[in-house]
Amino acid sequence: MLAEIITIGDEILIGQIIDTNSAWMAQELNAIGIRVKQISSVSDDREHILKALTEAQQRADIILITGGLGPTKDDITKKTLADHFGVGLVENADALDNVKRIFAKYDRPLLEVNIQQAWVPANCEVILNHNGTAPGMWFAQEGKVIVSMPGVPHEMMYMMEDQVIPKLKEAYALPHIIHQTLLTVGEGESFLAERIADIESALPAHIKLAYLPKLGQVRLRLSGYGNDEQLLQQEINAITDQLKERIGNVIVATEDIPLEKAIMNKLEERGETLSTAESCTGGYIGHLFTQHAGSSKTYFGGAISYSYELKESILGVKNETLWQNGAVSEPTATEMVEGALRNFGSTYAIAVTGIAGPGGGTADKPVGTVWIGVAGKGKTVVRKFVFGNKRRQNIERTAITALGMLNTLMGG
Repeated sequence: MLAEIITIGDEILIGQIIDTNSAWMAQELNAIGIRVKQISSVSDDREHILKALTEAQQRADIILITGGLGPTKDDITKKTLADHFGVGLVENADALDNVKRIFAKYDRPLLEVNIQQAWVPANCEVILNHNGTAPGMWFAQEGKVIVSMPGVPHEMMYMMEDQVIPKLKEAYALPHIIHQTLLTVGEGESFLAERIADIESALPAHIKLAYLPKLGQVRLRLSGYGNDEQLLQQEINAITDQLKERIGNVIVATEDIPLEKAIMNKLEERGETLSTAESCTGGYIGHLFTQHAGSSKTYFGGAISYSYELKESILGVKNETLWQNGAVSEPTATEMVEGALRNFGSTYAIAVTGIAGPGGGTADKPVGTVWIGVAGKGKTVVRKFVFGNKRRQNIERTAITALGMLNTLMGG
């Protein structure tokens, strides 16, 4: 069963807002066995919408549309859908009652433009919006289902979860889809592919392997499709075990979570903690951890020590070490990470010092030169890296590389 998602609105195409609706809907559809064939964003233009809808019906069984259902003149989706199906607009009593209820709840005057929200194409089944005034619309035509929903994310999400998903399950006999993600770090996509080439070649037709690379890490996603959920899960588990046996040295997690969250989980399971000493990353590593709820259980915090003075006073780096070797050096990185471990009292520590750029490089220390140290349980590992000349990428690469080194130090 194939689906297509169409988001409508000039604000998406000019980059004023990010289309988070499509990603969320795709996940929800995939979870119930519906594959998304294509995602499109179109302008608030009648001909553009009509063309997109006509083409989508040729590719997919289910078309989900969001946006363009507001009360203002630039919201033309409803009228365009009526034109597409060759019907007029009619007032829906349930939708009107819903609009009246909402305006009465907030003691606001009901304007004619608000009443018009209850007018819908004559051939649709109304999906009531319990969180807004614009109703959703369900169209069934020649074995195809077209669903139009508001573009406001929370209105669309509740409508999908409470009404659209259950109706799709009733309308179609859907297969099971099982995903299994393996998060790897420290090895490139092509090297991973070479190491597991025989396993990938032996996959049955109903199980696919996808490579999802990101700076310093690669997600391997197994996707299985079938009618027997238990049998499918057994097949996915068996292939996962093969991959773990083959490339277990670079696997950080067997679930679809960020690298730092995988490390946090390991630390929590072991009752261990982490602190950081950051120079060139300016607190980015700390941010990665603290963006997750519950980070205080494992992450003590750290120092952002750009200057020589703070490296000395907070981390205990020796003055002569800095002046003899410079801030971007192996001795400095070593004293930073061991100072963080000693002064902050954590099980493990990370330290980074480097030249993020775009300026500040020299002949012997070009932009992108970074020293990373990790320490804990009597071990200290310090390594030099030379990344690129892009500041943001250097910061991200440094952070991911440091997390990968920590994961190795922790025993994988």
